Amino acid sequence: MPPSFQDILEEARLSARALWDYGDGLFNPTVRLGVTGLSRAGKTVFITALIHGLTRGGRFPVFEAYAGGRIARAHLEPQPDDAVPRFDYENHVSTLVADRRWPSSTTDISELRLVIDYQRQNGADRSLTLDIVDYPGEWLLDLPLLNKSFEQWSAESLALSREGPRKKLAAPWHEYLATLSAEGRADEQAALTSARLFTDYLRACRDERFAMSLLPPGRFLMPGNLANSPALTFAPLDVAIDGSAPEGSLWAMMVRRYEAYKDAVVRPFFREHFARLDRQIVLVDALAAFNSGPEALHDLEAALAGILDCFRIGRSGFFSNLFRPRIDRILFAATKADHLHHTSHDRLEAILHRIVARAAERAEHEEAAIDVVALAAVRATREATVQRGRDKLPSLLGTPAAGESANGELFDGATEVATFPGDLPADPESLFKGDGFRGLASTASETADFRFLRFRPPLLEREGDAEPALPHIRLDRALQFLIGDRLQ
Repeated sequence: MPPSFQDILEEARLSARALWDYGDGLFNPTVRLGVTGLSRAGKTVFITALIHGLTRGGRFPVFEAYAGGRIARAHLEPQPDDAVPRFDYENHVSTLVADRRWPSSTTDISELRLVIDYQRQNGADRSLTLDIVDYPGEWLLDLPLLNKSFEQWSAESLALSREGPRKKLAAPWHEYLATLSAEGRADEQAALTSARLFTDYLRACRDERFAMSLLPPGRFLMPGNLANSPALTFAPLDVAIDGSAPEGSLWAMMVRRYEAYKDAVVRPFFREHFARLDRQIVLVDALAAFNSGPEALHDLEAALAGILDCFRIGRSGFFSNLFRPRIDRILFAATKADHLHHTSHDRLEAILHRIVARAAERAEHEEAAIDVVALAAVRATREATVQRGRDKLPSLLGTPAAGESANGELFDGATEVATFPGDLPADPESLFKGDGFRGLASTASETADFRFLRFRPPLLEREGDAEPALPHIRLDRALQFLIGDRLQ
């Protein structure tokens, strides 16, 4: 469809902001790094570990500028955007190290500025400003709404809710939806009830037994200060995709609120934050999908495809930087690699690469760089070999979180145990077959093919007054890909 006046106005605003950022970057070289991922993927832990490692001294042998001694220091500075909350780095470190708890999940956008003083390969001293923008991946899934009418979104949402395990979870909402007349008089109570039941359905989909990822609109599960506002009080209706809402009808009310959601929530996020990113890492909790079953893995694949379609990717050049910046590097990271023996890490990367294969082809065509990695920003386990009869099993040692259970044993959160996580298949395609494996969505935990426990952060010992280094897996490889070229 041809661009609307609002679309043209948005592009003008974006170009003006890009011109301002470009001018500022001439005197203060800056990389805006977006860090996102769907719920419980480990965004907060990743950012905390990245900052801690650079400012306190981490072990980063693959991060060339750091390993080669060319980074003199890295330090925090006040963030540039006064209207954006500051990423609470200090409290997150204390939670990880002192309390041995994982920080709370990301529910809103936050930001932190890190300045890296380094020496170029030619010997010149320089500084690079790294602005880290942390935002929920669910917000990315809202961006396609900008190009969809309420009727299109309703049809897609209803079709999805009638598939696989979603159908049962959506039953209460479907039952109520059947009683509504879209062309009847606008009814506030009907809108409130529809929105509540629709939100309950989305929340049920996110439960660990099902681990569904494709759950727009993103603010329905993390409303913040918009809770109970009309902009979040709407739901899909069973209407014709090419139909027109009668004036004063429930349908017209839902259309108006859907458009208000896009104007009040989606467009400001796109304009003020997303469109300004230079580099992006997308954290993926693939293990949660393995726990749940094939449906969750296919849902994750669809969600990541939707996320990829949101990025305006391509090689950055003078004119693109001047008028419309592009993301020229995207890293997809399968988190919690420490829940698998290292012999399965290559297989985890292969599975993630299979999920984003289409995007990799597109990125290559646009001359952008895209990569995948299996990592653990903070390693919660260590590897060991356990003797069982005549067999020696590669195992993991760690402290399961209180309330976790396996083989009928309930863990207290204080006892370290040895677990055998099993091996991922050598052929990624075997996981994507309908009968590929059994998960929590279809069977009990004792008979599921995969069951990954939640472990507490590791117990770290201080050496004098120095902050202990946070153990990790391939965090340095992620840093090398994301900013290594900017430190040459």
